[in-house]
Amino acid sequence: MSDQLEIAVLLPCYNEASTIGQVVRDFGAALPSARIYVYDNNSIDGTPLQAMLAGATVVRERRQGKGHVVRRMFADIEADIYVMADGDGTYSPGDAEDLIRTLLTEQADMVVGTRRNIRVEAGRQGHAFGNRIFNLLYRSIFGTDFSDIFSGYRAFSRRFVKSFPAVSNGFEIETEMSVHASRLKLPVTELELDYGRRPEGSHSKLSTFKDGAKILWMFAMLMKETRPFAFFGLISAAFLGASLIFMAPVLIEYFETGLVPRLPTWVLSMALLLVAIMLFTAGLILDSVSRARTEQLRIHYMTIARQRPHDDEKSPAIPVSMPKRRIRKA
Repeated sequence: MSDQLEIAVLLPCYNEASTIGQVVRDFGAALPSARIYVYDNNSIDGTPLQAMLAGATVVRERRQGKGHVVRRMFADIEADIYVMADGDGTYSPGDAEDLIRTLLTEQADMVVGTRRNIRVEAGRQGHAFGNRIFNLLYRSIFGTDFSDIFSGYRAFSRRFVKSFPAVSNGFEIETEMSVHASRLKLPVTELELDYGRRPEGSHSKLSTFKDGAKILWMFAMLMKETRPFAFFGLISAAFLGASLIFMAPVLIEYFETGLVPRLPTWVLSMALLLVAIMLFTAGLILDSVSRARTEQLRIHYMTIARQRPHDDEKSPAIPVSMPKRRIRKA
């Protein structure tokens, strides 16, 4: 492995003028050798100017939504290690060293900074409750790799970034990252970090119900793509149950009298049964297709080098002998 690693700090921003300057300066102090990028998503409060004055490289992404910003970042920026955080000051730049150290020492492709005391510090009980529900739902559908799928503080290897398809448009992008890692069985680690309140004058862009509905829809779509047998099997079971409900009284009456007086009900129950059989068959077929796609994605991921080729002008890597914190392996 090369002893020179290039680090990029990625800060997606939308109307964070009150905090972004200090966040950039703090990351610059914590990671002096890193390049800091602020991708502005149509801010109207002077966020790009504050980021530039603080020393960041600023790029504008016109398509609204965090997913669009992250997709652009991952496509544009070449580095060995990527650290992604929010521009609202809720994550401590001082923890970036621990994330990087963990990424290197654990040979992981993604380290997630899980949020300690989120219920106390987040400031919105609706968000904290929704966070718990969605994490439980994720673990029941996709596996137990992660305990905080919505954390925006993460470190990535190059091969994770360049193998991640990033099809989401909004705040669902963190969920997609987690599913990508679980689907390909990538080496991942969680590191528990403090999570703070937004400073006065900075406001959350999340809508409890609107964004919650988007995340639920994303869960359904990702389940359809990655676990089609379970997805279509559940729908098939629902149709089968409805078919049996309509079928039972007709059969009982037939065995008692030898007649089928409610023919339309019988026809409906048979139609529902056929739909259930077709959905079950579709789930079987698509499960094989999904497995083949996962194998192809895994092969592509393995062809990507962990680090870029380096020349002698690159800045040195951050030392890995930093003070250790308690690590929770996925």
